[in-house]
Amino acid sequence: MNDSRTLITWATRAYLVIFFGYMLFPMAYMSLLAFNTSRIPTHRDFTFTLEWFGAAWEDQRMWGGLENSVYIALLVVAISITLGLGGALMLVRLQVRAKGLIYAILVSPILAPGIVLGISAFIFWSQQLGFRASWWTAALAQSSFVSAYCMLIFMARLQRFDTTLEEAGLDLGANPRQVFWRITVPYMRPAFLSAAALAFLQSFENYTTTYFSIGAENTFTIFIANKVRQGVTPAVNALAFIIIAATIIAAVVFELRRRRREARAAEAARQAQIVDIEIAGSLRLQDTPA
Repeated sequence: MNDSRTLITWATRAYLVIFFGYMLFPMAYMSLLAFNTSRIPTHRDFTFTLEWFGAAWEDQRMWGGLENSVYIALLVVAISITLGLGGALMLVRLQVRAKGLIYAILVSPILAPGIVLGISAFIFWSQQLGFRASWWTAALAQSSFVSAYCMLIFMARLQRFDTTLEEAGLDLGANPRQVFWRITVPYMRPAFLSAAALAFLQSFENYTTTYFSIGAENTFTIFIANKVRQGVTPAVNALAFIIIAATIIAAVVFELRRRRREARAAEAARQAQIVDIEIAGSLRLQDTPA
């Protein structure tokens, strides 16, 4: 029995090493090449340098694409949260016969190829309505499928919501608007944060839909793709290293804050338990006959 457990333990460890090595080694190798002086990304004749970070910093097209990506992502967050919340409320609260059909229609953009969504948005806004394709048309195209992700997040949260809280608010004299903003919205706050983060990241990293709907303008992802087609330089590796480092730092900060909140909540619960014990003890002493 002990031998089998040992074998399973070592097999699990070996699997984890291979799995994470397969995932992380290419990114680590790419990051390493950002510090080599060679203009061709290679690990041979390695000489440490930071010049490629300066080259990436001075690239104005990169900054322009990054600015467009942020504008698009913020607009996608606003549109997707609004549409996603509306769709979730409709599917969870309303009792209609065609709920399954409506759900399939609202979720279908997730299954559609990005090129189809991008070309459809370009044709509709540019050729049918006469608007010039720009970063905002890319935002509209992205929102057509990102809002479906947000809707699923909101639905998962709403399905655990106790509707008697809203009924109690209405019974106490609040109107539906006050109930929504003071009861439903605070309960949905974690879902809002998750949906906003997902929408921003989905928009920022999107390439296919954006490429076919943005027209002649540029985004950060399109800039990187063009750089790769023209020939990868260590400046692109430097940008990738910055993105990876920023992602890791953000994840570590988020995890530390989460653990700090959990520790504060546990300490508050412990203090409350101590107070309850002290109160119970004092009550028993008062009830004890002299």
